[in-house]
Amino acid sequence: MVVLSDLTLAFSTAGDAANGLLFGWDIATFQKWALIYLGVSSLAFVLVWIVGYLRKA
Repeated sequence: MVVLSDLTLAFSTAGDAANGLLFGWDIATFQKWALIYLGVSSLAFVLVWIVGYLRKA
C-alpha cells in the first residue's frame, strides 16, 4: 500500500530527478532534447505566421 508521504511530488534539484527518468536517460540528454524540441517548434510557429502574412498580402 502506498502512503501519501512516500510519494515524491516535487524535485529540489535536477539531480533528484536524474534517477527517475524513463528509459535510463540522464538529465543532461533530456534537457538538450527538450531545448531542441522547443527551438524547432518555435521556428515552425514563426514560419506559419510568416506564411500566413505573405498569403494575406
